[in-house]
Amino acid sequence: MSDKEFRHIGLPYLRYEQARDLRLDLYLPRTDHPAPLLVWIHGGAWMHGDKSDPPVLPMVDEGWALASIQYHFSHEALFPAQIHQCKAAIRWLRAQAARFGFSAERIGVLGASAGGHLAALLGTSNGQAALEGDLGKHRDQSSAVQAVVDLFGPTDFARLPDHPSDLDHAAPDSPEGLLLGGAVADHPDRVAMANPITWISDDTCPFLILHGKADMIIPWQQSRLLTDALAENGSHVEFRLLGQAGHGGPEFHEAEQGEAIRAFCRQHLRA
Repeated sequence: MSDKEFRHIGLPYLRYEQARDLRLDLYLPRTDHPAPLLVWIHGGAWMHGDKSDPPVLPMVDEGWALASIQYHFSHEALFPAQIHQCKAAIRWLRAQAARFGFSAERIGVLGASAGGHLAALLGTSNGQAALEGDLGKHRDQSSAVQAVVDLFGPTDFARLPDHPSDLDHAAPDSPEGLLLGGAVADHPDRVAMANPITWISDDTCPFLILHGKADMIIPWQQSRLLTDALAENGSHVEFRLLGQAGHGGPEFHEAEQGEAIRAFCRQHLRA
């Protein structure tokens, strides 16, 4: 069997007449059993970034299926388009599970920075109609995910200025302002909608959250807010604060962090 049969690059999951089609890359393990599926959401301040070369790609050789998805950037569409698109991607993947041979019941989502934010939203909004959207051809499928790995994603846009940062998060041209369509203070309803804490419920799935204590882009306290809210709800949450790490960097690729991610995924996604 050739590698082409295990790698499906650029599969369209949403077609648009007047906007960029959205695609995903699918990597399949060499296994005779339906593998659990990991979904990677790339970062880039909701402004840029790419689905190619997801950092968790080596996990495919360990028996995991992996999808890496696109979403529209803030100059293409304002929030909540991005979470609607991510949910459409999950529904599309669930509908294709039998075709590609992975498990539709065991789907975990991982993301970094802006991708971590979208991953967290997916994990807390299981079953929440307000964020579901109506995109794609598989609206009969569930967009629920069974586990989330959130790498240094923001949580509460309104509280980003509470702690030191190299960015002016209150400015209209901040990444958050561009995503919302103006200064954060001018869009309280969208800020609440974009906050994963808003949607925490009994249907919220388990979380692993990693953040660097030296992060000067997204203050680490953003992940503490989410961790505390999940814990108060009684949800399973693990929080790892990396003392020397900034916004990404080599510390997140060390063996200790990789094993923490693998152990979490094995615990919550393996049958």
